[in-house]
Amino acid sequence: MGTSEYAQAGVDYTLIEPFKRHMIEVGRQTLAFPFIKHNVMVRSAEHGAVFEYRGTRPHRFCSVLEGLGNLNWIAEWMYEFSGTGKTYYDVIARAAALIIAIDVIAQGARPVLWEDGVSAGDSEWFADEKRRDDYGKGALAVCRELGMALPAGESPSLKYIIKAHPPVVSCPDLMGQITGIIVPRGQEIKSDRMKVGDSILVCPSTGLGANGISLVIKRALDLPEQFLTRLPTGRTLGEECLIPIRSYAALVAALLDNEVAIHNILPATGDGVGKLAFDKRSFNYRIHSWVPVPPLFRYMRELGVTLSNCLKTFNWGAGIYFFVSPSEVERAIFVANAAGYELVEVGCVEEGERQVIFEPEGITLPPPGQ
Repeated sequence: MGTSEYAQAGVDYTLIEPFKRHMIEVGRQTLAFPFIKHNVMVRSAEHGAVFEYRGTRPHRFCSVLEGLGNLNWIAEWMYEFSGTGKTYYDVIARAAALIIAIDVIAQGARPVLWEDGVSAGDSEWFADEKRRDDYGKGALAVCRELGMALPAGESPSLKYIIKAHPPVVSCPDLMGQITGIIVPRGQEIKSDRMKVGDSILVCPSTGLGANGISLVIKRALDLPEQFLTRLPTGRTLGEECLIPIRSYAALVAALLDNEVAIHNILPATGDGVGKLAFDKRSFNYRIHSWVPVPPLFRYMRELGVTLSNCLKTFNWGAGIYFFVSPSEVERAIFVANAAGYELVEVGCVEEGERQVIFEPEGITLPPPGQ
């Protein structure tokens, strides 16, 4: 039988279907995780998923839709040009989930259901078994860690929409939705509780995360060895970019379950350190000290990226922010340490003009979008 005209037009189901079947099998292995960890029953349905809370405490659900951005372009570059044979798609699957999950846990919720989307510009992308298996392995691992199911997803070939930037030949857009449960309902985080005098706590990141990838790619492609440039850490630039993203779900759960009074949780994603001024009220965020700055960001400075651009683009070593009363700082740090995390008090909320006063570098940052 010859190739169908639809396949010639860019949608070849003989190449896509094995990827779909593999991810269905991965998803089947995750269905029990939410019940074991969060008392939420999930089952796959013909056109999606059905889920319900089987506990007795008052609860509510929340949902977040988010995309990974350009991080997997670096993975594709490394797979094609590094010579290691590593696809890094286990790391990418983890990142694709956690970039959504961090917005879920910021609401005081526990992630229970992930629906992923892998949209490629060609059917051939789905045919790579090694990349497919690594993506499935990463998805299974992050679901197990968070107590989350992957009951459904989507994997279209969008020839006329998605086209990778050279020299990468093909790179999918990764997007998904995570549903979380807030239980008991009183654990919901509402940012209007944040007030003048609150202390700002930071849990450090593992590195780049998903912030500022476009700037890193732009700078890397101008280097003689591009992502194979060796950094002082001994890792290549590509390896440094693809350090697995940290999950903060267990940290938030520990703080909430130990009844630490959290006034606000803010993911350190988008707009760098300037994200601290995300709230529309006229607050200043005075930062008197900071966490260690990852080597990748110091290298960006060596390449000539200005300090203000670094601070407004990269997380600069921050993973997630917590706002608490000064009286809660010591207990929050103790609970975090017991859960295996580090929390560092870095500043406070003041009356002001809605800006970040970053004293460690003597610079003032405007709020997001400015």
